[in-house]
Amino acid sequence: MDTTEAPLSRARTETRAPSYMPGFGNDFETEALPGALPQGQNSPQKCNYGLYAEQLSGSPFTAPRGTNERSWLYRIRPSVRHTRRFANASYPFWKSAPCLDDHSLPLGQLRWDPIPAPTAHTDFLAGIRTMTAAGDVMTQVGMAAHAYVFNDDMVDDYFFNADGELLIVPQLGTIRVFTEMGAMEVEPAEICLVPRGMMFKVSRLRDGPEWRGYICENYGAKFTMPDRGPIGANCLANARDFKTPVAAFEDKETPCRVHVKWCGKFYVTEINHSPLDVVAWHGNYTPFKYDLRTFSPVGAILFDHPDPSIFTVLTAPSGEEGTANVDFVIFPPRWLVAEHTFRPPWYHRNIMSEFMGLIHGQYDAKEKGFVPGGMSLHNMMLPHGPDASGFEKASTVELKPAKLDHTMAFMFETRFPQQLTKYAAELETLQDDYIDCWDGLERRFDGTPGIK
Repeated sequence: MDTTEAPLSRARTETRAPSYMPGFGNDFETEALPGALPQGQNSPQKCNYGLYAEQLSGSPFTAPRGTNERSWLYRIRPSVRHTRRFANASYPFWKSAPCLDDHSLPLGQLRWDPIPAPTAHTDFLAGIRTMTAAGDVMTQVGMAAHAYVFNDDMVDDYFFNADGELLIVPQLGTIRVFTEMGAMEVEPAEICLVPRGMMFKVSRLRDGPEWRGYICENYGAKFTMPDRGPIGANCLANARDFKTPVAAFEDKETPCRVHVKWCGKFYVTEINHSPLDVVAWHGNYTPFKYDLRTFSPVGAILFDHPDPSIFTVLTAPSGEEGTANVDFVIFPPRWLVAEHTFRPPWYHRNIMSEFMGLIHGQYDAKEKGFVPGGMSLHNMMLPHGPDASGFEKASTVELKPAKLDHTMAFMFETRFPQQLTKYAAELETLQDDYIDCWDGLERRFDGTPGIK
């Protein structure tokens, strides 16, 4: 296909909206200069424009065809020129599992207000704060939940994460995520994913005092769309709503730095050019963005309500069928119509561990205290559910069709216990009184039939 886009030699000041190709897991092809993409073969003796051919693999070569992921990149320099001699680097607030930080906070249900805004110039990488980590980054199982807040652009700094893919969930401020394979503009209520090992940088778009959001770092099998089962062929997240960027590149000959996360440690290397120099590419190992507002929810239309798994946007499977390494679940606007039913989420204990965030609006089970930009953690087997006021309201309200609107909450849910970081345990925005929200749930039993 002809998706010609001019070279972006001044990416930081580029204002034109990127172009995208629709579909999830498709085999795409795109070129930023006409004729840059070889036809009929992957590795010609000489590539057009003097480009180098290089393959980026997201799976073993011998993975089954349905799960085999790779893309061929045609770039100004091979990526071996994008990494010189490495030096150690430090990002002290970014942690990896197993996280055994020493802190004195005991086990419990936890909730935070948004993390504080930085007072100094802080770019996206420096603004990442790990809240929890689960599993083991060395054996590529589990995940980490991060919050980010920043106020400066990555201009000559680039990053790739060898430990896992990054699912980025903006909460405040639109960002531009410029990857090797093209650029994505991502606003609150949208998400984007940068695959494991792919170089990128993040800059700010639109005016605003700060740019804030969440990140799920997935160490395990990559995110994919969940099976719909008896729901059938439609609804939930639809493949056509996932957008992969067309080829775009920087041709920049200035001192730059490439930062790397590898086995939980950080390194940096100095180079004299931009590593975002892919002029054309084809394949299925790609970044993508998705608008959460296009999610088509399903639910009960008579009584009770199904498990929250019906709100799963993406799932990263584990070796055990039906038990995710990590699920990305949202709670979007929807109609509530069930009769004779307690409509908010029920009280429950779960083998899964749930890290929640709120992008905007209110969460129906916690109308007070859970604010946009905030977070909560309910680890495996710890009971949780609606607060006392939410229970009282849901138990007495007249049940008629009602639209839950102007809300967007999400959850990173994993089969592993989420270990709290020292940063999260000592964060000034930790709500010391969160546990008190259930204090009003007093004994109602009186031994007689009927509801009291």
